[in-house]
Amino acid sequence: MDRVSAPPRGSTKADSVSPNPSRPMLIRRLRRRDLPAGTIALARFLIGKVIVRELPSGRVAGRIVETEAYPPRDPAAHHFRGPTPRNQSMFLRRGHAYVYFTYGNHFMLNVSSEVPGIGGGVLIRALEPKEGIAQMEQNRQTTQLLDLTRGPGRLASALQIDRRIDGVDLCAPGPLWLGAVSGLHNPNGGETFLARRLGVSPRIGITRAAHRLLRFYERGNRFVSGTARHRA
Repeated sequence: MDRVSAPPRGSTKADSVSPNPSRPMLIRRLRRRDLPAGTIALARFLIGKVIVRELPSGRVAGRIVETEAYPPRDPAAHHFRGPTPRNQSMFLRRGHAYVYFTYGNHFMLNVSSEVPGIGGGVLIRALEPKEGIAQMEQNRQTTQLLDLTRGPGRLASALQIDRRIDGVDLCAPGPLWLGAVSGLHNPNGGETFLARRLGVSPRIGITRAAHRLLRFYERGNRFVSGTARHRA
């Protein structure tokens, strides 16, 4: 089982604005067998897990606090009409990155969630910044902590995620991967804690199947996107 501790390189005074600056996280890389089968189960599971981006300038990482599920046969999903050159990563086995460009200026990060050949994905909507805050500030051209990774377009910019990441295996060493924080360093990250704090709501910004309760988030976390109503 891989264990990767955050390196001290690249640390600056700006990192002191992190919500938990006292010590670096000990991150266990997730294996594919750790990921539950099924889109909705994976969307719930990913709350509290970590996305790690390996950059030439150092490592940046954030804790996932908001997701949306786009399961098979979902008319709101990109995979609804079948595979295309654009969405083929959604049809890979669970644990691969699907990155698309939207609204003319935003990339969005998704995690494939089904068996090979079946379309499904989990949109990562928001992160709580944890490591490499100074690098995130530089990437986003802002020092406002709440604006770094609150929302799917912002987090992609902060982590330098673009179409080059599309199709990357998030369960293998590489430029982007999924992890879990060691319980010793993450006292509020246990399954019981997260089950109590897990919020559920309709997805944001869609028109088809908009009534479905497929958005999951950590209640009370200030890095959750949307209005105060969405963060309640």
